[in-house]
Amino acid sequence: MHGEVLIRSREISQGGANACPPLVLGVGIGGNFEKVAQLAKKAALRSPEKRNPDPYYAAMEEELKERCNKLGIGPMGLGGLVTVLAVNIEVFPCHLVALPVAVNVNCHADRHGEIVL
Repeated sequence: MHGEVLIRSREISQGGANACPPLVLGVGIGGNFEKVAQLAKKAALRSPEKRNPDPYYAAMEEELKERCNKLGIGPMGLGGLVTVLAVNIEVFPCHLVALPVAVNVNCHADRHGEIVL
């Protein structure tokens, strides 16, 4: 399973209700530690409706979303089927031996706006 490496359900289940679900999880993979933190933030701010263009990471996003939603934490931690709205992954090349991973958790109040000038 892809998600086994990135997010164990224990971490989400322990802190999930404290972060005001439903959540948007941003996952950064690769680069160095500074870069991976930037990638996680970028992923968390990406629209929940947009998938990673790489089919491998798009499948990983979907698998992680399904696994997190099966925890049953639900909106505001009151139980239910929607614990996360999206899991977004951003990647950057790095050496396999030093593969950093960062996770950024956004609460349901994460708002997006766009303007065209």
